[in-house]
Amino acid sequence: MKSIYSILLIFILIGCKGNSQETNKKTQKQYTVFKTENEWKESLPQMAYYVLRKSGTEIAFSGPLNNNKKEGIYVCAGCQSPLYKSEFKYDSGSGWPAFDRGIEKNLEYDVDYKIGYARSELSCNNCGGHLGHMFGDGPKNTTGNRHCINSAALNFIQTDEK
Repeated sequence: MKSIYSILLIFILIGCKGNSQETNKKTQKQYTVFKTENEWKESLPQMAYYVLRKSGTEIAFSGPLNNNKKEGIYVCAGCQSPLYKSEFKYDSGSGWPAFDRGIEKNLEYDVDYKIGYARSELSCNNCGGHLGHMFGDGPKNTTGNRHCINSAALNFIQTDEK
């Protein structure tokens, strides 16, 4: 009897797609910046393509912008849309750049269930590129939010030093 339950469990697990609740929002919305998948693949570095277009995640502590402390603006690596100001950045210790808020008009919020529970996904509102996720464990003295963003999803533009 145990073997029947084991076989049944295996069939159930094999039949379930890991991201079955994932929506295809990227094809439902018309973004200001649109490219075909081939155009994205040709125009972005491999890791940026993986993060922005395939909703991937870079390895913690591997991104060059994690420890960036310069003054400037963080823009989408896919379309150069301004997303975060350096004044919103803080060291969360998570291994990814963290911001307590972003430039709201350029951010899109959604929910993903890719790892089995709901998370707030952050994307660029102009090209639909996946940026990272938002968590409620940020600085309590500001917004209480942590925008955990992949370095590969961002480019940094330093402001002129005075």
